[in-house]
Amino acid sequence: MRRAITSSSPVPAPPAPAPRPDPARGAALAVQPGAVPHAGSTRPTGPASRLGPVLAVQPAAVPPADPSRGPALAVQPAPASRPGPVQGPALAAEVGDGVGAYPDPVQGRGPGSARSEGHAAQASRHARNAPWPYTRLDVAAARAAGHPPHPIRQFVLKTRSRCNLACTYCYVYEMADQGWRDQPVAMTPATAARAAHRIAEHAAAHDLPRVDLVLHGGEPLLTAPAALAAPVEAVRAALAATSPRTRVTATVQTNGTLITRGRLTALAAAGIRVGVSLDGGLPAHNTRRVDHAGHPGFGAAARGLRLLARHPDSYAGVLCVVDLDQDPVETYESLLAFAPPTIGLLLPLANWSSPPPPGPGRRPGRTPYADWLLAVFERWWHDGARRTRIRLFEEIIALLLGLPATTETLGLAPAATAVIETDGSIEQADSLKSAYEGAAATGMALDTHSFDQLLDHPGFAARQLGRDALADGCRACELVEVCGGGHYPHRYRAGEGFRRPSVYCADLQVLIRHIATAVQHAAAGGRRRTTPAHPPAAAS
Repeated sequence: MRRAITSSSPVPAPPAPAPRPDPARGAALAVQPGAVPHAGSTRPTGPASRLGPVLAVQPAAVPPADPSRGPALAVQPAPASRPGPVQGPALAAEVGDGVGAYPDPVQGRGPGSARSEGHAAQASRHARNAPWPYTRLDVAAARAAGHPPHPIRQFVLKTRSRCNLACTYCYVYEMADQGWRDQPVAMTPATAARAAHRIAEHAAAHDLPRVDLVLHGGEPLLTAPAALAAPVEAVRAALAATSPRTRVTATVQTNGTLITRGRLTALAAAGIRVGVSLDGGLPAHNTRRVDHAGHPGFGAAARGLRLLARHPDSYAGVLCVVDLDQDPVETYESLLAFAPPTIGLLLPLANWSSPPPPGPGRRPGRTPYADWLLAVFERWWHDGARRTRIRLFEEIIALLLGLPATTETLGLAPAATAVIETDGSIEQADSLKSAYEGAAATGMALDTHSFDQLLDHPGFAARQLGRDALADGCRACELVEVCGGGHYPHRYRAGEGFRRPSVYCADLQVLIRHIATAVQHAAAGGRRRTTPAHPPAAAS
């Protein structure tokens, strides 16, 4: 078993890199930040290489709910290290010699920043809340041992920091991190131009065939139609000058309430596709999606989705957070009324210190999230026609067949997403905001740092180490190539960090094994849907 990567232990060499995914499977799925299909390559073909090992493991192998009760899954403490000097922006406290690969400290967060927290305070917060990776990962040692940095391929532009809805479960506004309060309301044209320059600089340095842009918020459609496409056009212009072979894909992720013909026309003219967040296709599914006066947002979102469904070339899909209080099949079937080309089913952002919502009548030892998802899977898998794509299920199937991952929520592919806040600060994945205040912060900004420097940030580097960043029990698990330890934020525990199994570990095991059985049965000649995919007509 490989040892934990700490400031006092050698770093094992990485396995041979998997071939890059081709864009065919994931091009429509790049709406959710973290889903980064890579262009310009082919997938391997061959037998279902991971089905055998997965199916050979009995369900009894599911670990206890709290991994601290199982020695094989406990986070191994790193040997104490001698405090060292300040080495970088997000670790400007005495946190050990393992941070020697950090870039130079930031001299400022940019002219638009309202954040006043010092770097020492930020570093102390990271070290206190997440010793792994902030005090235990030696980035320089990882590099020396053969773990190279992987370029960023997806850039999330926070064009607006405020939203017209006040969803009660939103990770931006309602969870641990409240940094949005200090952000300017909108990204300025000057900040968008600096972002374009940095993205083009990174693409040229790494000869990237493609970069994926996501306009995000807040609610990005609060921007006037005439200005919606400006950040994307700025990136295209910068790439034309410095990396002309790099093409751009762009999406906007919206709550759907502000979709109009004018906005769709402006977005389509710029080649920007639209993804919508919705919790189901009925008003009862969306009671948590309300405006600031407490009024339901579903009516406006449904109108926007019906309009979007009439423009299939602009329609990227729907993201839906799993809600145990809702019937899974009803939720799925109701979303089909909006003719989504793809549905992203998301587990709620939760962790060991802030557990998932238990759902109605949950008893210890059960796997309610797997049960909910499998009810949808069975309906989707055995349907006579593929009425939509469901990314979670397709990713698991692809990984079971030995294909590379195209998302950061499953598999062992390196993280490849950076976030640019409205003030020009550079952050890690937004989902980390669910863990603790400042969890996504890097102390870096467009004015002072390149994206290459972000690659050596301990928080970012840890998410590019594959299985070597996982808990001992995860590295030894037969499902690791498929599960990948689960979504990074789901591994968090206060005071330990991100080196635990997913808080959804038991659910993921049941889900993956069930899907593996279905795939094996289909491969052996069992019946599965045979009609080509045709989305249903949009609801009127």
